[in-house]
Amino acid sequence: MAKNLNKAELEKQKVLAFLDAEDSKIPANPGMNNEARGSDFDQLFEASVKEQDFKVGDVVTGSVVEVQSDYVLVDINYKSEGLIDINEFRMVDGVRDVKPGDKVEVLIDRIENENGMIVLSKDKADMLRAWTDISKAAENEEVIEGTVVAKVKGGLSVDIGVKAFLPGSQIDLRPVRNMDVYIGKKYKFKVIKFNKKRGNIVLSRRALLEEERENLKTQTLDAMKEGSIVTGVVKNITDYGAFIDLGGMDGLLHITDMSWGRVKHPSEILNVGDEIQVKVLKYDHEKERVSLGMKQLQTDPWESVKLQYPSGKKLSGKVVSVAEYGAFVELGEGIEGLIHVSEMSWTKRVKHANQIVNVGDNVDVVVLEVDSENRRISLGMKQLQTNPWVEMKESYPPGTIIEGEVKSVTDFGIFVGIEEGIDGLVHISDFSWTKRVNHPSEMFTKGTKIRVVVLGVDIENERFSLGIKQLESDPWSNIENKYAIGTQHEVKVTKTADFGAFVELESDIEGLIHISELTTEKINHPEDFVKVGGTLRAEVITIDKDARKIGLSSKLVKLRDQKADVEDYVKKATATSKTSFGDIFGDQLKNMKSDRE
Repeated sequence: MAKNLNKAELEKQKVLAFLDAEDSKIPANPGMNNEARGSDFDQLFEASVKEQDFKVGDVVTGSVVEVQSDYVLVDINYKSEGLIDINEFRMVDGVRDVKPGDKVEVLIDRIENENGMIVLSKDKADMLRAWTDISKAAENEEVIEGTVVAKVKGGLSVDIGVKAFLPGSQIDLRPVRNMDVYIGKKYKFKVIKFNKKRGNIVLSRRALLEEERENLKTQTLDAMKEGSIVTGVVKNITDYGAFIDLGGMDGLLHITDMSWGRVKHPSEILNVGDEIQVKVLKYDHEKERVSLGMKQLQTDPWESVKLQYPSGKKLSGKVVSVAEYGAFVELGEGIEGLIHVSEMSWTKRVKHANQIVNVGDNVDVVVLEVDSENRRISLGMKQLQTNPWVEMKESYPPGTIIEGEVKSVTDFGIFVGIEEGIDGLVHISDFSWTKRVNHPSEMFTKGTKIRVVVLGVDIENERFSLGIKQLESDPWSNIENKYAIGTQHEVKVTKTADFGAFVELESDIEGLIHISELTTEKINHPEDFVKVGGTLRAEVITIDKDARKIGLSSKLVKLRDQKADVEDYVKKATATSKTSFGDIFGDQLKNMKSDRE
């Protein structure tokens, strides 16, 4: 069969057939027989087809002669055609990309196989050419192009004519979490490691990106100045802002500089990849840090807030934030006002703003005060209702006696319910004219019904003052008649101090016997002479009704009993008592009052 004959044999047969045909037309040469003619022809034919000396490993260009199911015949101008495995040609849309007439570069793998045909390799020729190109690119630091074909351990596999390795750290400027997005895409690379003997090629895309970024950065830095408006791309979003790629360098757009209005999270108005215009607010040349602003490209709404929201103006707004101390209401784009808890109700004691309003509520308010400099607007809700405290002052004039329930007990007094939502305060100092009270809980408990007298109503501060001791007359009003100076009384020691002894003249009426007035004997401490709970007789030597102080002397009683000349002593004792007794007793009373408060 012709297909089993090599190219040289076929050509030889064609030429011999032609010569036989020509012999029939001319007389035969009696001097040459057929055998001799054939020998000469073989020599001439072999010389004609031997145009070049082929060696294993040579790369030559051939022409596709025929495409079969498992191999391709290629003519490289040799005495026989060469064979290439069909699998060495890539598939395009399910069909091998090869057809008769195509020029193809091949490597001579073997001169002749068992059938006398030359064996060729397209893959090896491609690889040899690729290695040459890669070696040149590595030496000259040139850029090569390749396609990412697969994900491998530690990085990606790239086809650049041969398989090369792209480490994960060299894929992009930032660490890559999802490498799958790169598969099938074509990129440019730099060869950072090359070893032909080991077949080892390492690529870097990051090196090119860094060079590109550095070039852009130089241009950006040259054009960067505070106040300039630039275009950038949102690169990354955090809780506190967004990083904007300005071209070779990043700038920070803080959340507070995104909008004049309230922004809970940057993702509300920005997405990664968005191209935006920003203003350079600050540029640190030394640290190469750029602070950006987006709201600064718009007019500041606070510039006209005083004209737009004058005091007393009634408005409607949406509650955008609620805190313990109040609620923030959005009045317009970038404008918020605060309703303090004290401005929410005339009568309710609001401990937390969420007792009255919630986020998302639409509320009616009135402007109380505008502070443009500090960007604050004070709002009120209760001002839209009638002030009940005005009516309370008219309904409860001072001196009115009412009965109410103890709503709460504090360190400084008790609150008594007057009307729905309105309590009055009885301060601890208004419990008793004479009794010393350390804590209100000693006398009152929550829920107890008591009688009180109205002392006054403070509309401005919304306070209702009550008293209990005012229900009775002040025992000190006639103290000078009951305990006149010079009168003697049996008293009980209630307390001792370094400077003297406190004694009880009657229930809740107390006096002081200075240590110098206890006895004629010399003592270091009052308890050397008298004990708490003990009784003794003492004479009144001073009275200060305004300061509620009584000075006594047990020493003077003894002197009178001894019929001594006490007239001079009384004069001296009275004089000194107005200073020493008064100062000591006054200080003690101040301490007592301080303890109560």
